[in-house]
Amino acid sequence: MDAAGPQVWDDMTVEVALAVMAGARTGHLLVCDNDDQRTGLVTRAQLTTVRDSAAYTDRLRLRDLSDGGGRSPRPSL
Repeated sequence: MDAAGPQVWDDMTVEVALAVMAGARTGHLLVCDNDDQRTGLVTRAQLTTVRDSAAYTDRLRLRDLSDGGGRSPRPSL
């Protein structure tokens, strides 16, 4: 993954991730696991879609969005 940008841990909630994006004035975040290994990238559009879905809860974490293949987390709702 070659994208540059703010890095966050995968245990961050969707709502906090959106706030970090707004504060950093960026459209994406690099997602890392507890070993600081990059596990994916999320965009503002992806997180907004998840937040606006009927299945959204305020406890949903970035790791919950993973596609299971180690690639960019994405909504699996």
